Amino acid sequence: MDWRKQRNIFIAFFRSGMLGYGGGPSTIPLVHKEVVHTFKWLTDEEFGDVLALGNALPGPINTKMSGYIGYKVGGWVGLINAIIATIMPTVLLMIGLIGLLSQFRDSRIVAGMTEAVAPVVGVMLATLTYGFLKQSKGGIGWGWMIVLTLISLLLYQFVGVHPAIIIAVLLVYALLKRDKPKEEVPNQREGES
Repeated sequence: MDWRKQRNIFIAFFRSGMLGYGGGPSTIPLVHKEVVHTFKWLTDEEFGDVLALGNALPGPINTKMSGYIGYKVGGWVGLINAIIATIMPTVLLMIGLIGLLSQFRDSRIVAGMTEAVAPVVGVMLATLTYGFLKQSKGGIGWGWMIVLTLISLLLYQFVGVHPAIIIAVLLVYALLKRDKPKEEVPNQREGES
């Protein structure tokens, strides 16, 4: 077993779990930073696939992503290591801070802290979204990217379709739209121009 790799898995997911105030969605950009940029375990495209699949499955997104990535990087031990590192900050903070926060829940300072974090999480998610949109340009092109984004937004926001259904339909679309290999153009015979 590679102890250094296991240590890095633990650090990556503990750090993202510790700094991800506000739940699963706020940790996604932090996990992205760790696994794509810091440790280079996944590419942006692979991370996008893991995120899409994780969103389509029930349960907390961060735990599902950490389990899969931990398994991909470090096998079964990596899976367990990543999940423990992901949930440990929450458990420690809940035990340590729940009593303190409940005593001061009516405090304007505590309410202000909670409200101040929301824009930061919004910016982090917007940055991650922008990165995925740029990546889509290379895959399906700007036109299809804009059309699929608008359709998804309309279905989710105004029609009330569950995100998992939208993601599943887009995954099926991506599988069906795979680029077909281009047919080779026959070589011209020598002497013809």
